[in-house]
Amino acid sequence: MNRQRGFALLAGLLAIVALVCVTIFVGVGALGGGGGRDESSIDQAAASGSGAGGRGRTSVGSAAPASADAWVGTWAAAPAGIEPGVPDGHVGRSIRNVVHTSIGGTAARITLSNLFSREALLIGRASIAVSEHKEDAGAAAGTMRAVTFGKRTSVVVPPGGRVVSDPVRLQVAPDTDLLVTVYTPAPGGPVTYHPRALRTSYTALGDRTKDVSGTAYIERAPVWRYLTAVDVLNRQARGSIVVIGDSITDGVGSSFDADRRWTDTLADRVRGSGLGVVNAGISGNRLLRQSLAVGKGPSGVSRFERDVLERAGTEAVFVELGINDIIREPHETDPDLITAGLKALTRQAHARGLRVVGSTLMPFGGNPRHTDELEAVRDRVNDAIRSGDVFDRTVDFDRLLRDPYAPDRLRPEYDSGDGLHPSDAGYRAMGRFVKLGDLVGKEPAQL
Repeated sequence: MNRQRGFALLAGLLAIVALVCVTIFVGVGALGGGGGRDESSIDQAAASGSGAGGRGRTSVGSAAPASADAWVGTWAAAPAGIEPGVPDGHVGRSIRNVVHTSIGGTAARITLSNLFSREALLIGRASIAVSEHKEDAGAAAGTMRAVTFGKRTSVVVPPGGRVVSDPVRLQVAPDTDLLVTVYTPAPGGPVTYHPRALRTSYTALGDRTKDVSGTAYIERAPVWRYLTAVDVLNRQARGSIVVIGDSITDGVGSSFDADRRWTDTLADRVRGSGLGVVNAGISGNRLLRQSLAVGKGPSGVSRFERDVLERAGTEAVFVELGINDIIREPHETDPDLITAGLKALTRQAHARGLRVVGSTLMPFGGNPRHTDELEAVRDRVNDAIRSGDVFDRTVDFDRLLRDPYAPDRLRPEYDSGDGLHPSDAGYRAMGRFVKLGDLVGKEPAQL
């Protein structure tokens, strides 16, 4: 195909998809300003989903809406910002994202996001397969499946938008790795990505979406690109526990390529109960302010609807947020504003009939950012959380992990070394500490 015919084909695809996606919510507004500081502005940001696409997925395939029927989230990654150094995307390359499932099913579908780009993104082809080995990008024999969108092999993801694929028949086991591959044949603007995957993903030259072998995937990167969700069809599923958080939920400090976040331990505990666990953590994320420029995501109050409430089959919500508002500049030194933001999340979840479990803010006394003034703010936020006026149930991660001889610090065995993020042992203790009965109660508290 010559250059002129190639551009004509791309233009035709763009025109067709533009007609199909007239109602798409464009979340480019997320690229502007910070979070509000007074309680009314917090509620306004939460209600509007101001940060980005709070009105839902653009489903161009035949799959049911994310909250309907037997679709349940098995994995997710919250879009955190723009990948640096690739302003036009990975043109002419196949991107193979490696993700880990929490619950299994008899079919799968994927969500692709173009949230932070002002240009349309052409996905030329996509596939999904079960990974054969953790050490490479090869697929298990007989599991490679083409992914379609509205029964087409290609799709254009609009600026600021996202698309959900058609269902793909594939036996997906819990606690296993999947390979989700997309081929991007043309420039598509900045790449929407999740920078702290703690998993190795891959890229290859050309359209290698059908490759069972991982031989062509010679470039490695510790990030997830474009892919923000994998849902499975499971008619026995009860739903998913969706966890919104910062680097502590993202797993910073845990072993690489080992799936040792605290949410992974929680997923191990609920396996077989019909529950999935979906991780919506973003390293560096703040509750009240956004930090898109450095890949730390929209504020928690602005992304809550998209990253939590709109996930497939959400059964319960877990909130682990607030410490970055205190320790990162500009410091939030008013604990009432932080608790107001947390209460805003609870109100949003209650409006959907969902129970909210939340954690106290963990010690950071061994971190260089620590000051007595900031410690006092953390203590006051934790007092409010423990009072029972913020969440339906409270998990006291602070008391679990703190050193009894120095309560503003992590226990040495639970410290990854930076005085803030837990070690593998700390994350394992967190995942085991959560009471499963708190997550699956039927009646949200009336706060």
